[in-house]
Amino acid sequence: MSLWMILPVIHFMYAMAMYNQHVCPVDNWMYNQSCEVDLPMQRGPTMCCTLDNVPLISKCGTLPPESCFFSLICSTGSFMVMVIVLLRYAHVIEKHQNCVLNTASLSTGWICAAGLIMVGNFQVQLA
Repeated sequence: MSLWMILPVIHFMYAMAMYNQHVCPVDNWMYNQSCEVDLPMQRGPTMCCTLDNVPLISKCGTLPPESCFFSLICSTGSFMVMVIVLLRYAHVIEKHQNCVLNTASLSTGWICAAGLIMVGNFQVQLA
């Protein structure tokens, strides 16, 4: 499976964050220590960029409504991880007898999926 398939999702999150002026556009990454006008008060493209407005993945999914889509994507991804880990576990049991390593991989996969749910749904900044 190629990682290129998540690119449209990332672009959608970035476009939504840029539309709501939560991040700077890609073509305007001039870092300024002080802005003359507060960023939420500016209309049109953001004229100055601080470190808080550089479009990182974690920054694009911080504020609503982007955070809602980030949570949805993380929950869907964790469900898919759980299904794939369970299918792999069943496939290995069918090919070979049940072994400790197979059970450990099932447990590890489900713990990782639970961690992804926590990362996506329990945001520290809004708590």
